Amino acid sequence: MPDSKKILLQIDHIRKAFDGVEVLKDISLSVREGEVVSVIGPSGSGKSTLLRCATMLETMDGGSLSYLGEQAAFEEDGKCVYVPKKKLREIHKNFGLVFQNFNLFPHYSVMKNIIDAPVTVDHVPKKEARERAEKLLLQLGLSDKADAYPCQLSGGQQQRVSIARALALQPKILFFDEPTSALDPELTGEVLKVIKELAKEHMTMIIVTHEMQFAREVSDRIIFMEQGVIQAEGTPDEIFHSSNERVREFIGKFQS
Repeated sequence: MPDSKKILLQIDHIRKAFDGVEVLKDISLSVREGEVVSVIGPSGSGKSTLLRCATMLETMDGGSLSYLGEQAAFEEDGKCVYVPKKKLREIHKNFGLVFQNFNLFPHYSVMKNIIDAPVTVDHVPKKEARERAEKLLLQLGLSDKADAYPCQLSGGQQQRVSIARALALQPKILFFDEPTSALDPELTGEVLKVIKELAKEHMTMIIVTHEMQFAREVSDRIIFMEQGVIQAEGTPDEIFHSSNERVREFIGKFQS
């Protein structure tokens, strides 16, 4: 990944504890435009908490967070201070988040799920929002599902709708938190295919995943987390041929 690409996300020395237990211990990470970064590691290593702190769903205890050079949070006197809400709302527009459990509104049609935030949050004219949604549904192979409701869709289709919903806000960076963990194996492939297509289009993405082969194929960089710290970081080749015994052991479990 050329260094001339601008940094979209900068995380410095972030910390997070729950009930006195440190879940993130001094994590620093930068992600450049067009880069695909996969985060792997055992359960309880802090991967999802890292994503939730980066997307401000969790409040950090320390460290700093910036998007496109705009500071969202910084450390002062040992505490994490967030910028005012109005500024945070603007910063929020830089990223989208796809959850493992889809989080679609069950009482909204597919179309309404996708256009709701652009219309109500970004004040995009309804006609433009619908055109944007129709293009995304076509791209994701869901053109015939615009009027369907989430309960009428398979898990793979629901997850593709949630990806369309995130893309409808035209974010600079997309976060995925275990996007296939709630899916049956045969539905996993269709969602991974969509993410691979987005990677080909140079969408900047951070993906928490347990799909090792997928991480290897799609990533520019892989981060291995354990016990709240980044234990190893490198290209897929570097991680999959790592001399770090713990990384080798972890990856080996998925390659048997």
